[in-house]
Amino acid sequence: MKIQSIRGVKDILPGEIEKWQWVEDIARNVFRKYGFKEIRLPVFEKTALFSRSIGETTDIVEKEMYTFEDRGGEQITLRPEGTASVVRAYIEHKMYNPPSVVKLYYLGPMFRYERPQAGRFRQFYQIGIEAMGTDNPAIDVEVMTLLIEFFHLLGLKDLKLQINSLGCPDCRPQYREVLKDAIRGHLKELCSNCNNRYEKNPLRVLDCKVERDQEIAKGLPKTQDHLCETCKANFAQVQALLDVAGTPYAINPLLVRGLDYYTRTTFEVTSEGLGAQNAICGGGRYDSLVEEFDGPSTPCFGFALGMERLISVIPFDGKSEIESQPDIFVISLGEEAKHHSFNVVHQLRTAGCVVDQDYDGGSMKSQMRKANKSQARFTLIIGENEIKSGKYMMKQMESGTQVEIAADNFVDQIKAELEKD
Repeated sequence: MKIQSIRGVKDILPGEIEKWQWVEDIARNVFRKYGFKEIRLPVFEKTALFSRSIGETTDIVEKEMYTFEDRGGEQITLRPEGTASVVRAYIEHKMYNPPSVVKLYYLGPMFRYERPQAGRFRQFYQIGIEAMGTDNPAIDVEVMTLLIEFFHLLGLKDLKLQINSLGCPDCRPQYREVLKDAIRGHLKELCSNCNNRYEKNPLRVLDCKVERDQEIAKGLPKTQDHLCETCKANFAQVQALLDVAGTPYAINPLLVRGLDYYTRTTFEVTSEGLGAQNAICGGGRYDSLVEEFDGPSTPCFGFALGMERLISVIPFDGKSEIESQPDIFVISLGEEAKHHSFNVVHQLRTAGCVVDQDYDGGSMKSQMRKANKSQARFTLIIGENEIKSGKYMMKQMESGTQVEIAADNFVDQIKAELEKD
């Protein structure tokens, strides 16, 4: 029986995975510079963690979570997002003691049962950041600035940072009622999705992707016009600090988040290369989620981005540092040379060189074909004559230039040739 991968998941193969590793390395370097430390989270959690944090009425909880009962009768869910798990770990391990700003980042797979489409999978990968322990707008701007720096290092251009404020528990309920009143007169014109969201989460009507509904949304009451004085001052500070940092932005009054726990600053970064669904990252402030899980009052700010969508918009052409081809491919001719070559390969690898070799002992022609296929920069040819003379032949594959390498000092000479190239 032929078994294939499940619809909506994919293998990330050699040739592609190097791009992912390069992106992850840059992420780690940038995040470390800003004081963020990695956390590794379980792939599955108790279902209640996500139903409580994300919201019972969200599409994720209602339709998209991979949930099952384990042998102990516990309801378990494959994580659909990372923030709830970070909050759980923060409380469980008392990371709030002593009180300070805790800066964490995570990388890994998430799971949602969605209709597979371009850039959207049932097992997908995210990079996320959570800054926990302060409501200072400086942390909002620091995280957004970090993100823009990260994207620039990846070579992304045509980026747009859009921001909005969703208010707080003091002013948001009043806005919600004002918004519902305004939507009520348009229900017949809005799509079925918006009609369902109207009662459960009317703010989601603002970010509907149906073109007709978007036009209606533009005429609905804006969150900014219904903020309390504290939220107005907070949002003004966010804008002022973005100006100080020289980070361009635009206020998007229709920008909301799909998860229930967001408050105050929310943001998205979009790219022109993705069509209608052009967001490559979104996030914002969530100041009550830790407390809702019986932790101490802990204001937080974070984001998550999908690796698949990010990889799809990075201009990888010409990025030689992503290449994973060997430095050297060792060709051995004859039984004696095969044994001799094993030691040569071992010493070169120990010295830090990336080395591959032929394992079948074919002809010179067949081994050169393998060397070409490996895209190695050099070949090192070792036969009986080379062993007797104490001199190996090293060939630069692109130019065809050959040099002799003394067997008694081959590591240093080969490394010197690699540095020249």
